Amino acid sequence: MNRSIRKVAVIGSGVMGSRIACHFAGIGVQVLLLDIVPGTLTEAETAKGLTLDNKAVRNRIVNDALQATLKSKPSAVYTKDVARNITTGNITDDLQQIASCDWIIEVVVERLEVKQQLFAEVEKYRKPGTLVTTNTSGIPIRLMSEGRSEDFRQHFCGTHFFNPPRYLRLLEIIPGPDTKQEVLDMLADYGSRFLGKTTVLCKDTPAFIANRVGVFGFMAVFKVMQELGLTVDDIDALTGPVMGRPKSATFRTGDVVGLDTLALVAKALPANVPNDEAKDIFAIPAFVETMLANKWLGDKTGQGFYKKEKGADGEKQILTLDLATMQYRPKVKNKFATIDAAKPIEDLAQRLKVLYSGADKAGEFYKKFHHLLFAYISNRIPEISDELYKIDDALKAGFGWEIGAFESWDALGVQKVADKMKAAGMAIAPWVDEMIAAGCKTFYRTQNGQRQYYDIATKAYKTIPGADTFIILEQLSDKVVWKNATCRITDIGDDVLALSWNTKMNTIGGEVLEATMRAVNMAEEKAKGLVIANSGANFSAGANVGLIFMYAVEQEYDELDLAIRMFQSATMRLRYSSIPVVVAPHGMTLGGGCEMCLHADAVQAAAESYIGLVEVGVGLIPGGGGSKEMALRASDRNIKEDIETNYLQQLFINVGTAKVSTSAHEAFDNFILRKGYDNISMNVDRRVADAKRKALALWESGYTQPTPRQDIKVQGRGGLGGLLSGIHGMWRGKYISDHDRHIAEKLAYVMCGGDLSQPTLVSEQYLLDIEREAFLSLCGERKTLERLQSIITTGKPLRN
Repeated sequence: MNRSIRKVAVIGSGVMGSRIACHFAGIGVQVLLLDIVPGTLTEAETAKGLTLDNKAVRNRIVNDALQATLKSKPSAVYTKDVARNITTGNITDDLQQIASCDWIIEVVVERLEVKQQLFAEVEKYRKPGTLVTTNTSGIPIRLMSEGRSEDFRQHFCGTHFFNPPRYLRLLEIIPGPDTKQEVLDMLADYGSRFLGKTTVLCKDTPAFIANRVGVFGFMAVFKVMQELGLTVDDIDALTGPVMGRPKSATFRTGDVVGLDTLALVAKALPANVPNDEAKDIFAIPAFVETMLANKWLGDKTGQGFYKKEKGADGEKQILTLDLATMQYRPKVKNKFATIDAAKPIEDLAQRLKVLYSGADKAGEFYKKFHHLLFAYISNRIPEISDELYKIDDALKAGFGWEIGAFESWDALGVQKVADKMKAAGMAIAPWVDEMIAAGCKTFYRTQNGQRQYYDIATKAYKTIPGADTFIILEQLSDKVVWKNATCRITDIGDDVLALSWNTKMNTIGGEVLEATMRAVNMAEEKAKGLVIANSGANFSAGANVGLIFMYAVEQEYDELDLAIRMFQSATMRLRYSSIPVVVAPHGMTLGGGCEMCLHADAVQAAAESYIGLVEVGVGLIPGGGGSKEMALRASDRNIKEDIETNYLQQLFINVGTAKVSTSAHEAFDNFILRKGYDNISMNVDRRVADAKRKALALWESGYTQPTPRQDIKVQGRGGLGGLLSGIHGMWRGKYISDHDRHIAEKLAYVMCGGDLSQPTLVSEQYLLDIEREAFLSLCGERKTLERLQSIITTGKPLRN
């Protein structure tokens, strides 16, 4: 059955409900957002003479919640205009409107009787066949649909989103006893394709998968921390990015989520799963009980494990809770030899080995924690999932882990760790021993380019379902057709090649530029298209500023000139090749990474792509064709000349302020992405496959190599005067420094085509030459060198 989702009703507008509504609205779906009618007037409403019958009053709860979400940071929406897709109302007056909806999502308070009462009302108005789902985080699905009609039960299940739904990709789908398989299949596909989710089919067990294991992970950290006498600061240093977890680590995450929420799940689990062998670990520590009693719940109450306050100098400082005294104190950063040894290692799997084998207290923490975690997950199969990959998928997508629990065990060595666990008295599930005895040494393997998992039921490896939907470049090592120290060119099938590289932050240096030229040449010889994409957290943080700084500080201007020419040649080669080139960015796509996108035939961007030309922030201008491209795009606006100048000004402001789009959607508004050419993949894992399809579509439509442009209309002195006037005003108002002014003037000069007496048609090469000249002149200036050095040493630009 083909099912279209044109309109969704979200009932409950709290933190989760309003954000779920915004996520649907962000992909263009019409949303009806409902909540309860308030029981009393506010002072402001009373002063206005309003009554409880007034529509503004009756919709106050839902409207206030939606406005708070639209203003929240980080933004819950891709662009602010998504609000126009949301209609608000209240349950009492407007519930009948759900009759026009294709999917009804309940997101009300976590109380079974409240949900049951609401579903009884929903059934009065929903049309047969309409999907009805609950966002419960743990109430049994089977209980919520009791007493409902057969059609209701067949189209009812759990859809557990994680907060914030824009950024956390997990969508747990939990069937009820009567849910149709076609409903589950449709939701899994829709969640992945349109909502950008990692969809995980769960069993109807307490806390489902992610919270069951994730909260255990929190409690295991508490246990090991107390055993080893570690502090809050120690734990967040140990459990953050160094081990592949989010920057918020353990305790900062606890403050964000809310200690009361964590405690609620932890307290409920032992009662709901009395046979859980690790239920004692869920016992709430004394320090948590004290914090709950004191209402130190985290961000929602202003203090938790951390607390912000003003210091003696008036500056804000972050204090840490000392769990021994239950007093707040300044943060203390302890040194661990194990962390110092692991940090320089880029590869996470190799880094985990160093952490686990550490001989100090940090190493002891990693051993104890992983032993507890591995024992727990081994015993959760088949209780919470029949397939082990689902546990990893849930932890990575729901808690932001870079590497799953079973993947971590693989990285450390399954048998080696199992032996150590047994020696330490830890009990692992029998199926792990059976797997090892059968000669299966890992939980995962890659075969013929497909990722497989060990299936406990059949005692054999199976291909992960849906893997053919994605192209995971790092799993195609046997398809690599060329490589150098940092880059790979891979055959991704159907006569399409893919270029990828692996450098720190995926920055672009000489080897990447060499590989770019090589990839285009190879694709022209024997392929139909080229895709450029990377793995890791980001597509590219831009050019290698360390290399630029080295050349500049040593006054190697010939080498620097050669490097910039090489970068410009590489981006122009992307533009003027005989095969279509599609760039598939995700995450940070800055500077040179953005310039690659600007020169591609098409961009297939992940929704969470943060794209911009940021060179001004380090004292430079875009030098890889970015400044030229902005002048070209201003020229291509086929509108009246005065408006054309305004468009040029907007592009200049975007580049001059180093503006970064906060989503791929916003990149269209910022003129980085082009309507009609570029597209968005909601699911970051689909972007490479989508880019491949785009390249093939361009080829099959009769792709012809473009001709270098000779007809770019630049404004010369006329446009330059207007831009310089604006720069002067910013400088006079002390919004920018002397050096900022100088950089902006260089940028304006390039984007206006230089010192031309009137609007003139020029070539791309003309613009590239003056772009390169301006870039090189800035490299020789002391204040630019100071900014570059600051970026290299602190990661932040110096404001000089």
